[in-house]
Amino acid sequence: MLIKLELKQMLRSRWMQLVCLLFTFVFTAIIVIQQMALPDVEGFTRQTASFLNVLLFLLPLFILTIGSMSIAGDVESGWYSLLKTYPMTRMQYITGKYIATVLAFLLVVLLAFGVIVTLGGILGDVRLPTIFITLTLLCILIFVSLAVSIGAFAKTRLLALSLSLVIWSVFLLLISYALMAIGTVVAGHVMQKLTIIAIHINPVEWLRFGYFIFTNQASVLGPAFYSVTKFYSSSLGYTLYGAITMLWIICPLAFSSRLLKKGGRR
Repeated sequence: MLIKLELKQMLRSRWMQLVCLLFTFVFTAIIVIQQMALPDVEGFTRQTASFLNVLLFLLPLFILTIGSMSIAGDVESGWYSLLKTYPMTRMQYITGKYIATVLAFLLVVLLAFGVIVTLGGILGDVRLPTIFITLTLLCILIFVSLAVSIGAFAKTRLLALSLSLVIWSVFLLLISYALMAIGTVVAGHVMQKLTIIAIHINPVEWLRFGYFIFTNQASVLGPAFYSVTKFYSSSLGYTLYGAITMLWIICPLAFSSRLLKKGGRR
């Protein structure tokens, strides 16, 4: 019942409707341009890079802001306190909010993909790469988990919005800028290690790295990362990639449960 109620509320939200329109327009425009401009070119083209960048730029922003404010709004309005009077555990509440938010954003993305497939039937030769579908799903699963933890920590919608923007800025901008600044004063081998660490602690770059690995385009990273890309291109590397991705999903949810428990005690 909680999942059904939360899903209805999210789908009725003006924010979600605007996000749906935006993603439908952006996804459709980029993929159609890619297929019509370079229909026979394979590999990491400029259009492919544009789609990947837009996907990893916009989707985390809307997931973090909308998802975190949903949790913080429940705490701020007293709805969560009311739900605690029912026979429902913290993990059931967190799981319900997580599943509802994931489903809401999946519906938004599926609508955009549906428009793309429809255009494929009309225009011809408009394909939807499987890797983008997988990457989008992983992006939703990871960032909804992070959004839930932000909302559990914030307790108010305004603070949740502020923290979401800060964390989004750190993942999308500040870490990259910091690496570029550090690269001007440290040796190349040190910079290489710092970049590898940054890939593992930044979910955005982790998903981007996964795209290169699973599409056999790791060569674009350069010879300095040959050993890392070679390892992750193996069966053991695939397993480790899946394990780290699961940690990005599970750890924030467990942290959210602990935060709500502390808040209940206070």
